[in-house]
Amino acid sequence: MHKRSTFWAQTCFASMVLMLLSHFAFSQGKQVSGKVTDAETKTPIPGVSVQVKNTSTGTITKPDGSFSLTAPENAVLVFSFIGFDSKEVPANAAGNIVLKPSVKSLQDIVVIGYGTQKRNEVTTAVATVKAESFNQGGARSPMDLVQGKVAGLVVTRPNGNNPNSSASIQIRGLTSMDGDMQPLIVIDGIPGGNLDLLQQDDIASFDVLKDGSAAAIYGTRGNNGVILITTKKGKAGEPEFNYSTYLQREAVAKKPGILSAADYLKIAGENNNQGANVNMYDLLLDKNNLSHYHNFAASGGTATTNYRASVYYNDANGIALQNGRQQYGGRININQTGLQGKLSLQLNLATNLNKANMNGGRGGDFEQAVQRNPTAPLYDANGKFIETNGFNNYNPLARLMQEQNTRDQKTNSGDLRLTLEPIKDLKISAFGAIVSDDYNDREYRSKISRSSIQDYQGGGYARKANYTGKDRTFESTVDYTKRVSDHTFNIMGGYSYQYSTWETYDMNNNGFLTDAFEDWNINAGNAINDPKLPRPSMNSRKEDNTLIAFFGRINYNYQQKYMLQAILRHEGSSRFGVNNKWGNFPAISAGWVISKEAFMQDINIFNNLKLRAGYGVTGNQGIPNYKALITMGTGGAYLQNGKWIQTYGPNKNPNPNLKWETKKELNIGLDWSILNNRIGGALDVYNRRTNDLLYAYSSQVPANIVSTMYTNVGVLANSGVEVVLNTVPVKLKDFTWNSDVTFNFQKNKVVSFSNEVYKTSPQYFGDLPSPGNLGQAIRVVEGGPLGSFYGYRFAGFNDAGQWLLYKKDGSKALASEVNEDDKAVIGTGIPKYMASWSNTFRYKNWDLTVFFRGKFGFQILNLQDMYFGNKKWAPNNMLDYVLGKNAKLNDNPAYSDYYLEKGDFVKLDNLTLGYNFQLKTKYIRNLRLYAAGRNIATITKYSGLDPELQDTALDSGIDSRGFYPRTRSYTIGLNIGF
Repeated sequence: MHKRSTFWAQTCFASMVLMLLSHFAFSQGKQVSGKVTDAETKTPIPGVSVQVKNTSTGTITKPDGSFSLTAPENAVLVFSFIGFDSKEVPANAAGNIVLKPSVKSLQDIVVIGYGTQKRNEVTTAVATVKAESFNQGGARSPMDLVQGKVAGLVVTRPNGNNPNSSASIQIRGLTSMDGDMQPLIVIDGIPGGNLDLLQQDDIASFDVLKDGSAAAIYGTRGNNGVILITTKKGKAGEPEFNYSTYLQREAVAKKPGILSAADYLKIAGENNNQGANVNMYDLLLDKNNLSHYHNFAASGGTATTNYRASVYYNDANGIALQNGRQQYGGRININQTGLQGKLSLQLNLATNLNKANMNGGRGGDFEQAVQRNPTAPLYDANGKFIETNGFNNYNPLARLMQEQNTRDQKTNSGDLRLTLEPIKDLKISAFGAIVSDDYNDREYRSKISRSSIQDYQGGGYARKANYTGKDRTFESTVDYTKRVSDHTFNIMGGYSYQYSTWETYDMNNNGFLTDAFEDWNINAGNAINDPKLPRPSMNSRKEDNTLIAFFGRINYNYQQKYMLQAILRHEGSSRFGVNNKWGNFPAISAGWVISKEAFMQDINIFNNLKLRAGYGVTGNQGIPNYKALITMGTGGAYLQNGKWIQTYGPNKNPNPNLKWETKKELNIGLDWSILNNRIGGALDVYNRRTNDLLYAYSSQVPANIVSTMYTNVGVLANSGVEVVLNTVPVKLKDFTWNSDVTFNFQKNKVVSFSNEVYKTSPQYFGDLPSPGNLGQAIRVVEGGPLGSFYGYRFAGFNDAGQWLLYKKDGSKALASEVNEDDKAVIGTGIPKYMASWSNTFRYKNWDLTVFFRGKFGFQILNLQDMYFGNKKWAPNNMLDYVLGKNAKLNDNPAYSDYYLEKGDFVKLDNLTLGYNFQLKTKYIRNLRLYAAGRNIATITKYSGLDPELQDTALDSGIDSRGFYPRTRSYTIGLNIGF
């Protein structure tokens, strides 16, 4: 027993000695050095990760591709770099290492929702725009970067370049009557991402899921398409710094033809002469506006841990007085891989803090500027503002000086993704995100303001409000890829949970006896104790909604020649009735790469020819919360015996059958390229049908509680064609010319809008303003399209300058002698065709971008002409229409096709000239200086200010009387990399 114990003790001791000796020998190692180059270009590759396999020891290559580290003689070095195939080399054989570009990296990668695909494997209608193709210059909204770049995607700024307005976005036309009409925005995987968190230099790409077979993976929010935005991420390599900046000025593109004081008096008469000569429109402009933007980013790291961080400041000043937005914030991305490459982490944090001056830039101010008597003085002898008498008139410059309206806002986002690959080709991912949006509004009207004098007996008015919104998302996916000979299968399944809440609080008071406190002592308002003043108010509200989904996708690929994709999403929404909480959204699509068939091998002209076809079902749950439930609301307060008494009652009819709109869409597409990819493009034809339209219909009382019921009735059809053409007309050593064209055609029809229970056709939109009871400009009927102008047909003027309009039988009559039966469809406010043409020229270090875009096949109702171009508008000022085409008119405003104008236009929308400096210094990697112009010129027959109006809504095509000036912007920018 003793001998056996001694033997084991000796054996263990010897083993420990051997282990220590082995470790000592291993840890000593030797110095290994070498150089890494590109197999194709033969140039050094900086930033390559050089790792001792199965250890944490490693380094990265220097700018000249060289490396040096200490490694054991029997170790294996792993060389890896994004865009290249990894390579393992014994340490004792390391020296000059050659890496081959990855075949996968050479193919365009497309983000498709919960994953990516190679471009040649995509079977749906997906468009991609990368950073190098963005519109250049200062962008008010991230969507400005891709305006006109994607066929079928409409990005419009109805309020011009107002820094406090957002862009209207639409994919493939209107798909709803009352539901959400804008596409779902997904930022780095966060559905419903906030665009305020994006700056132009932090965005890597936009991927637009246009058809139902692509968008079905997002279920109840995919009806209007999906825009996937990917931000720039960290990557391995030497630390890099990038700084981008620009200065931007704006100028009014076209001013309204306001009558001068002399011409005004010819129309209005000398009795309206007040002795001054004022151009109020010019006084409302900030002619010294200057916007500037700064973005500083740092990135670097190794193949296992890398980062990108950026900070920015953006001071956007609009063309109007007291109309600006200051923003600052930052974004951080961290990527880390561990567990021998089996576990990866991705973290994104973003914040935006902004302060907006919303006092200026109101359309009503510019309406007042147009109609103000130009002979009316601004100030009296004591320097006090003079208010303007007349219908609905006020002095807009006085309002700007005597009122305040600002917003302080902070938006934050954080997301974390963990991905585990326990075995090869199996990935399990968990993703969590929180997005919060908070803002505080403050408003104050001084005692001397027109509003306070008129409405609050000379006391000031104050209002404060705040809003808090939070979106919480958790998603988990399992992704498995299996390759068997020429067959490749990919199966993805997942779970999604999103909970959203928002709450608001606001209060106001009036009758302030001093302006000293402004809105910071709101209880000092006298209206709390004086029943003769308008009653102060306090309001608060909170709402929430939940989305839960299970989804899956199967992709099959045979020899990169035949592809098949199937999707199913099973989703539930708290917004709908108890009988319709859940729904299924399936999709199927297929692709055939014809150019890889044997019969095509002798046809050398084609580099790629692929046929795609897809069918998908998506939903629309973009309605207010609690529409399916009976809810209580306040009925207003009344004064009884000196006390205010609040009343309550139900304010909705319950609808347990309420459900989402459902869109079924068929898309057939063709992708092609020829002549060594010098010419290529895509053609898509689609047909979509939206069933169960959401709308508020009249309901009988009793048996119902209130007179309207929110329910599903109606069908809307939409179809179109999209064409993309990408060409390289010239490709020489020092000069290249890239030219890209997009074109799309779309049409829609309301198939039905009623059933046996709910009948509500026709519907009217576009209320025309006072004075006059002119009704609504747009009518929607079953069997007709959306956006149809419906009114009288102009037949001329009689000798007295009165309107003559056509009756139904073709005879002419005065405006007082026609009726509803004489109205007809007289135009459409929604464009039928849209096109863009982008040209990029590169000569040595110079580059020039020339970008045109246009819209065609629609009319514009010119309300400025209808009201301000009429002599009857006197004693207010008028537009010079009264001296031109309306010189014979001597009648009250009337709505007819006389005021409908052809809206077709072509814009030279972007002109950018840049120069890339080649500096012989090791401190600066790149330096680019550029000058850009936006909205440079417009070719159109429209006589108004700008033919590009809101065209993504049911009242499209109406050019309102209150308009924010459209501007040309001029930018000088600098991009520098260290």
